Amino acid sequence: MLQKWRRRVGRRELGKMALDRLNLDIDLSKLDVLMATSAPTNEFGEESGETMVSTIACRLSIDPSRASRLVSDLIGQGYLRRGVSQQDARRTIVELTDKGRLTVEAVRTLKFMILGDYIKNWDSAEVEHFIPLLDRFSTWSEEAAQKDQTRFEPTIEALREKLKNELPEEG
Repeated sequence: MLQKWRRRVGRRELGKMALDRLNLDIDLSKLDVLMATSAPTNEFGEESGETMVSTIACRLSIDPSRASRLVSDLIGQGYLRRGVSQQDARRTIVELTDKGRLTVEAVRTLKFMILGDYIKNWDSAEVEHFIPLLDRFSTWSEEAAQKDQTRFEPTIEALREKLKNELPEEG
C-alpha cells in the first residue's frame, strides 16, 4: 500500500494536473519553489519568515545554484521578486509577487477541492481520526532519521552478509 501511494506521489499527479488545469506557464520545479517561498509551517515544519535562496534550497533539498536559477527564472516570469531583509539590510530575500501568491493559492485550492471531493462521503468520525493519524504518520521518516538506529545493526549486518555471500560476483 505504501509503495503504491509513494509511486503515485512520485508521479506528481496532482501537481501536473494543477499546472495543466490552471494553464500555468511553469513546470513542477518552479511550482515547488513557489510553495517553498510561501513556506506553510505545516509543510516545512518551521516558522515562516524571511526566505532566501538558500532557504528554498534547504526546504527542497536541492543544490543552491539550482535554486538560484529557478528563482531567477520565476523573477523573470513575474512570480517572485527580490527584496531587502528587515533583519539584515545586507541580505537579499525572495518574496512572492501578487501573481506568485495567487498561483500558490489557486494550486492549493485545487488540491484541497480534489481531496475534499474524495473524502466528502466520509463521516465526521472517520475524518476526525484520519487527519491526526495522517499528520502523525507523515513525520515517521524524519523521526526515524533522528532516532538511534543501533538496535537494527545486527539485522543490517546479517543482511549485508547474506547479500555478500549469496549474490554472484559481477565480472
